[in-house]
Amino acid sequence: MLRSLSTAATGMDAQETRMDVIAHNLANASTAGFKRLRPEFEDLLVESRQGTAGLDDRGASGATPPEVGLGVRTVATTRSLAQGELSNTGNPLDLAIEGQGAFRVRRADGEAAYTRAGNFRLDATGRLVTQSGEVVEPGITFPPDATQLVVRPDGTVLAKVPGRDGPVELGALELAMFPNPGGLASVGHNLLAETAASGAAVRARPGEQGAGALSQGFLEGSNVRAVEEMVDLIATQRAYELNSRVIQTADQMLNRLTSLR
Repeated sequence: MLRSLSTAATGMDAQETRMDVIAHNLANASTAGFKRLRPEFEDLLVESRQGTAGLDDRGASGATPPEVGLGVRTVATTRSLAQGELSNTGNPLDLAIEGQGAFRVRRADGEAAYTRAGNFRLDATGRLVTQSGEVVEPGITFPPDATQLVVRPDGTVLAKVPGRDGPVELGALELAMFPNPGGLASVGHNLLAETAASGAAVRARPGEQGAGALSQGFLEGSNVRAVEEMVDLIATQRAYELNSRVIQTADQMLNRLTSLR
């Protein structure tokens, strides 16, 4: 009886984790470039009870001994890499990736990070940076008097500079590709970090080596679907209630057992 109490408790804990993930997804439903997460579960070690093996249909002993599961646990979270909806912002510094890949940025501590959020801006020195101030690499600096900024689908950055005939090429943006992009780790500020599970980053020009092309003036939104999250929310609530019901029933049975004389 006590085993059922602990087993149901693991189920409640797993559903709490699932609820936390759903809440995180819904909270970021309007976050640019956010990719929804999904918790992954596995059953705990099954306990084999000693006993007489059953007989098969021929009357021979060969059935496995009775097995009782010990519950569930959360082993990982999986990141959905589905494309988010693109919205037309008209801002020349907003860039969306149509396809695979991520922008590479340099954090304040010098470490590289990656993001799908293309809502960039210029800092005081004219460098292209994220909303949190991380420099987009390879670094591109815009002259103070530059106008008519153009970012081509292949990442080439052009601008009109006074005194020069025609647009001037300021540099070219690159994307990072990973063998397993789902293995990237979240580090906050819309940034992802390379891990052993993701594999090493491979630099690629937009539109080459499987990398997506860039769309200027567009922004990729979150791929969270509120309706799907609400359905998961209801299913999580019901599963939590069922596990709590198991605990209540087991407690009632224990009370009945201890009241016997």
